Amino acid sequence: MSRTVLITGASGLVGSGAVDSFLDAGWEVIAVSRRTPEICSCKPFTHLPVDLLDAGACQKAFGALAQVTHVVYAAVYEKPGLIAGWQDPEQMSTNLAMIRNVMEPLAAGASLQHVSVLQGTKAYGAHLHPIRIPARERYPRDDHPNSYWFQEDYIREKSAQSGFGWTIFRPTIVLGPNVGVAMNTIPVIGVYAALCLETGVPFSYPGHVSYPREAVDTRLIGDASVWAAENPHAWNEHYNLTNGEVFNWKDLWPTLADFFGLELGADQPLSLAEFLPSQAGLWEKLVKDHDLRPLTMTQLLGESHYSADSRFGYGLKTAPPPTYVSTFKIKQAGFTQVRDTEECIKHWLEVLVERKILPDIIKARARS
Repeated sequence: MSRTVLITGASGLVGSGAVDSFLDAGWEVIAVSRRTPEICSCKPFTHLPVDLLDAGACQKAFGALAQVTHVVYAAVYEKPGLIAGWQDPEQMSTNLAMIRNVMEPLAAGASLQHVSVLQGTKAYGAHLHPIRIPARERYPRDDHPNSYWFQEDYIREKSAQSGFGWTIFRPTIVLGPNVGVAMNTIPVIGVYAALCLETGVPFSYPGHVSYPREAVDTRLIGDASVWAAENPHAWNEHYNLTNGEVFNWKDLWPTLADFFGLELGADQPLSLAEFLPSQAGLWEKLVKDHDLRPLTMTQLLGESHYSADSRFGYGLKTAPPPTYVSTFKIKQAGFTQVRDTEECIKHWLEVLVERKILPDIIKARARS
């Protein structure tokens, strides 16, 4: 049976993880993103650099793809500054327009069987108010305007018209190697560590308040997407996704200091959203000294330094309400994969070193 998946947002965290997972599972993959996805697999795939805001370009590109049987919709539009945009009506309407531009030409064909869509803990209102612990998929929809609801309602309507199934995943903090994206803390940590080494200051935790969180490796999300695509009993369902454990960024800091070979300093609150861009000149020097890829600080960070401040508790006086979610439903349904969060973080930092995006801090420290 022919199996062809179209993955949007393919150069992003979830998208690139999905490209890898579907390739490893033997699927034909069409990756849609402005940038060519950087993946771990050596298997070939098709890349289409389509602007999802251009309805005409989408119709031309996707209307010709009669072979597509599945879609993983992982594209997202975020405004600069990130967090304020989550309640912005313009951002919501833009995200709805993008998914429409993808799905209208694909749903018009006869081959489409299943679509996976991404949400997150904002579905439970975690960015607005305390939520029930643990958050479960069966709870009523949180009553607030959200891109998620506009996209979900559209997909439900289109599914009823065209007969394809859908699965909605709600991952927590996503961990992976991608740079220039909206919410990936991994390169933020790596850049901060490299600057600490270069300036000779200790590797200090940069937040005010630490608190337990949940995360999920992008490889786990990709594998869950393959699982859902191949299992019709998982269609028309919502699933929370985590690594299967809780962690605390501050409690990870000593492990990260050891990993980098850096001196662990006392907590030193620092807005990375302000500090890292101010070090653009020093980063340019590091790029030249270590023969790294010629990426600017802006190209590395995307909007991730804003989310890092939030995750590290910078500017907080008390810990925010917990946002733990239950993953009982997806495990009961048959997807039981788990990951060690600490090992995930170290793994992806090593990948960024291998890709010549971050300097090899341990070797650099030995030479100093």
